[in-house]
Amino acid sequence: MTKYSKEELKQRLTPEQFEVTQNEGTERPFTGEYDDFYEEGIYVDIVSGEPLFSSNDKYDAGCGWPSFTKPIESKEVIENMDTRFGMRRIEVRSKEANSHLGHVFPDGPMEAGGLRYCVNSAALRFVPVEKLDEEGYAEYRKLFA
Repeated sequence: MTKYSKEELKQRLTPEQFEVTQNEGTERPFTGEYDDFYEEGIYVDIVSGEPLFSSNDKYDAGCGWPSFTKPIESKEVIENMDTRFGMRRIEVRSKEANSHLGHVFPDGPMEAGGLRYCVNSAALRFVPVEKLDEEGYAEYRKLFA
């Protein structure tokens, strides 16, 4: 993966994408591009392009942010204790780019493991199923067979 300097990232990302991924920011609830979005495909890290979540695991948690029951590959998401703002939460970050994604909570659908990955749209880029091959994600087509 290409490592980008803070200056390069400021040029590549929108101010909101930079704030969320680099400064542990949070977009306002119900404002993100992928909150109420249900096309088939995968969600990749906005910084590195690493595959993170599948639309197969996305659901409407009603919280105002895209919610997923699990990542595509658990090894691609790092979990850290977050005690900011007087709360105890588990922060999730992308492994490759170390982008702040959001948090994981134990209040997801029990039939799918009980977790809710609450992720900022600003940390993600969506790749529709029909573009997986041309964008270099052909191996993930099997998720939609």
